[in-house]
Amino acid sequence: MKRRPAPLARAHDDLPAVRPRKAVPHEFVLEAVAPLSPETRSMFGCLAIYVEDKIALILRDRPDAPADNGVWMATVAEHHESLRQEFPHMRSIQLFGPKVTGWQVLPVDAPDFEEAALHACDLLIAGDTRIGKVPQSRRKAGPGRGKPAKSRVKA
Repeated sequence: MKRRPAPLARAHDDLPAVRPRKAVPHEFVLEAVAPLSPETRSMFGCLAIYVEDKIALILRDRPDAPADNGVWMATVAEHHESLRQEFPHMRSIQLFGPKVTGWQVLPVDAPDFEEAALHACDLLIAGDTRIGKVPQSRRKAGPGRGKPAKSRVKA
């Protein structure tokens, strides 16, 4: 006997069924950066915040791997030290392994999480160039892109 999937909940019989939306993690961050008119995109079960052409923050609250929950900041390794002076609990994201990446997390379990997250928002609003980066292009390599062709030299 074939099992039918459970029906979606309906608010009213005349409305189409919809799946409930996931709550925005750490919504106070999104409210704090609202003056920048950010764009949000769902990314890997998290919420990415883009300001103009840059990805700036990712809001993460995943019960399957809670160690990296919090606010992820897009930055580059050369800014880690100066940012660590302002965010003493900031660290690399454990999901990415031991290598140093541009992404750093303000962990939700840090005693100053909300204060640190709001400070990151203030820096973003002030135009601090240490937070945010233009994502790499997702275009496929074509002629003239990617690895250069090997040249053959006749001897």
